[in-house]
Amino acid sequence: MRISQKGLYALQATSMLSRHYKEGAIRIHDIAAEENLPEKFLELILLELKYARLVESVRGARGGYRLRRAPEQIFLSEIIRTIDGPLAPFGDAESLRMLISNDAAHRPLFRIFMDLRDAAARILENTSLADISGDSVRPRRKVQAPRQSRAENEKRRREVQSRSRDDQDLKVF
Repeated sequence: MRISQKGLYALQATSMLSRHYKEGAIRIHDIAAEENLPEKFLELILLELKYARLVESVRGARGGYRLRRAPEQIFLSEIIRTIDGPLAPFGDAESLRMLISNDAAHRPLFRIFMDLRDAAARILENTSLADISGDSVRPRRKVQAPRQSRAENEKRRREVQSRSRDDQDLKVF
C-alpha cells in the first residue's frame, strides 16, 4: 500500500480539523498555515473530502471547513480510500483474491500480499481521527495482528510450500 502526498495532506488536514473540532469551521488559510500545506492543493483535497461527506463547508464570515461527523466516527481508512483508492497493493481486495485463485505459480506470494493488505486495513479501519488528534483524554486503541507461535509460523510455512508443490504437480498432469 502506498499513500500519496495528497493522501498525507488529507490526513494532516483532517487531523487538524479533529483537534479543533469543538471550535467550529476553520478557514482553509488557517489549516494550511498550521499544517504547513499548500493552500491551493488543500482546497482541492477538501473538496474531495466534502464530496465524500467527511467534511462540510460553512459559508460566511465565520466560514471554513469542519468535520461532518465527530472525530471518533471518522476512520483513517475512509480518508485514504477517498483520496488514494483501495488499500491493497494490487487494486482492491477482490482483484487480489482473483490473482490468488488464478495464478497458481505465484499464489503464496499473493497470499502474503493479501495478509499484508488485511493487516494494514485492520489498523486503518480501527484508528479514528480522535486517536491521532493528540488529545490526552482519549487513549489510543491498540490494534494488533494475532500473534502466532513459532510452531504455528513453521506449520504455515510448510503448508504454503506444500500447496506450492501441489500446484506444480498439477501442472505436470
